Amino acid sequence: MTKAATDAFVTHRNLLFTVAYEMLGSAADAEDVLQETWLRWVGVDLDEVRDQRAYLVRITTRLALTRLRTLRRRRESYIGPWLPEPLLTSPDVAEDVELADSVSMAMLLVLETLGPTERAVFVLREVFDLPYEEIAATVARSAATVRQIAHRARAHVAARRPRGSVSPAQARAALEAFQRATETGDLRHLLDILAPDVVLLGDGGGVVQAVQRPIVGADKVSRLLLAGFGKVAGLATIEPAQVNGWPALILRMGGAIDTVLAVRIDDGRISGLYAVRNPEKLSRIGTETAVSR
Repeated sequence: MTKAATDAFVTHRNLLFTVAYEMLGSAADAEDVLQETWLRWVGVDLDEVRDQRAYLVRITTRLALTRLRTLRRRRESYIGPWLPEPLLTSPDVAEDVELADSVSMAMLLVLETLGPTERAVFVLREVFDLPYEEIAATVARSAATVRQIAHRARAHVAARRPRGSVSPAQARAALEAFQRATETGDLRHLLDILAPDVVLLGDGGGVVQAVQRPIVGADKVSRLLLAGFGKVAGLATIEPAQVNGWPALILRMGGAIDTVLAVRIDDGRISGLYAVRNPEKLSRIGTETAVSR
């Protein structure tokens, strides 16, 4: 182990974590990938490395691809809807619009619909702006093939990503209105905030209670939410937070984090509600996680 190797890894650690997290949607698995990356990195002859950042990204991406294929098989037997592991992020992440968009819960769910190689190519090209030749070396494809994969992936994501630009301030305002409506039991105002085709997903992982299938439609979602919030009125506290680069809500029961609620906003209204309740996915939400490009 050399000081040069350690310094290089520490310098790029947040970037490598972000690459792995965007590939996997799991902070725990991203950390495992970083550990494996470090073990590979300390065995590399640095005199043979022209670009340390690119080399480390290549190792991380390859390891994440291998892990993603395993996770895909595991998620097929996951109990109920699967949601990405939420991260408490610092306010400056929101200032980098592209980074905040790429780690948002809504975008991570869109990335889940891509194949592993497509996901790697999209993340490396669209988020981290790596040259096609470098991506080609990473995913073991020709540069021409990578260009085609990137084109397909961009079209796929564009058709599924949130419609209409929304600022963090607008998202915060929508969440504040949502919180007021649920806490006061105001059905009319809740219906005004929700898109007609809003989808509610709950992730309990089979460990805690959560909706076992997507709930679709403003009327069904609003009535379910009001009934749920009505049951915990006076017992739960709800606080705003910065999660995955965007405003979100954290619900606590007895001081302990019970649920992280993130949203997707289309054309100014909430079109997706993502309630993460699986305790295994909430272990990191108490402290900020650094992400970077």
